[in-house]
Amino acid sequence: MNKVFSTLCVWAVLITGVLLAAPLSGVAEARSINLDLAGLGIGFAGLLVNQSSISAIFTNLKATFNKVFSETPAVWEKIAMKVPSTGTQTDYAWIENFPKMRKWIGDKVVKALKAGKYVLVNEDFEATVAVRRNDIEDDNLGIYAPQAQNAGYSAKQWPDELVFDKVNGAFSTECFDGQYFVDTDHPVINPTTGAPASVSNKGTKALSCATLALAQGSYGAARTAMKKFKDDEGRPLNINPNVLLVPPALEDTARALLNNARLEDGKPNPYKGTAELVVDARLTSDTAWFLLDTSKPVRPFIYQPRKEPVFVQQTTQENDDVFMRGEFKFGCEARGAAGYGFWQLCYGSTGTE
Repeated sequence: MNKVFSTLCVWAVLITGVLLAAPLSGVAEARSINLDLAGLGIGFAGLLVNQSSISAIFTNLKATFNKVFSETPAVWEKIAMKVPSTGTQTDYAWIENFPKMRKWIGDKVVKALKAGKYVLVNEDFEATVAVRRNDIEDDNLGIYAPQAQNAGYSAKQWPDELVFDKVNGAFSTECFDGQYFVDTDHPVINPTTGAPASVSNKGTKALSCATLALAQGSYGAARTAMKKFKDDEGRPLNINPNVLLVPPALEDTARALLNNARLEDGKPNPYKGTAELVVDARLTSDTAWFLLDTSKPVRPFIYQPRKEPVFVQQTTQENDDVFMRGEFKFGCEARGAAGYGFWQLCYGSTGTE
């Protein structure tokens, strides 16, 4: 009997040991699994932070960027021409003038380009946003969608910023002939005498619709001056002013001048419908205004893209920024420049008189 009792006790101890060992083994296995998942970068309280999830996040940010970029309007297209660049800079020797057709008598008259007179050098531009790894782990990504939208908006506005920087500098920045783009003494050749002469595309009169005399002395004088511009062979350039560019401070005056049937003095308005109004807050002067001809293949201003704005991202987990600061990055990059086309296609007034 004692022998049977002893045998039963031994079996009881063995069975109890097995039952107690099983949970411990499960815990060890679970811990082992948990460590393996952690090694893959998986968090249990938020998003899974691995390369696949990161790629999905930045794909959505890129889609948001591109949507806003495509929907954002641009103003530069109304006043500037696009001249893609293929190198570090572009030489605009051709911009002086392309000869008009003439009757072919004897040998052709070859008009050579003047090399190296006006060069636009491309520059780099960027806008970058950091995405914290903690925000991904904590599923706190809503704060980045507006930033992707702003990046898309900023990228679409970049050509506008370049071009309007040149518009604001028109009274103080040189163009292809070595004079300020809007100036009183652009050098030309008198076609009759062959002697040097000068032509002005600059005024000082304030834009006005108060009376017929004031409208004629400002807007009317600008139209007349532009229509009288000629090439160096004495032939009219057939300038057709079709855009009136003003700051917000002059919007009401310009709109009345272009749209109202009568001026403020009650007289018929001869300038109704003569131009498209473009108002832009990036114009830094409240008094200066510009009359442009944008109907030609060449326009008053140049937008020169070397690399159009593109969405860029840095999402590799092994990157130093991720390791040292816990940050991924996205943004946009672009490369280009802006400059001046024909000064004959622009009349500017400081509006100070």
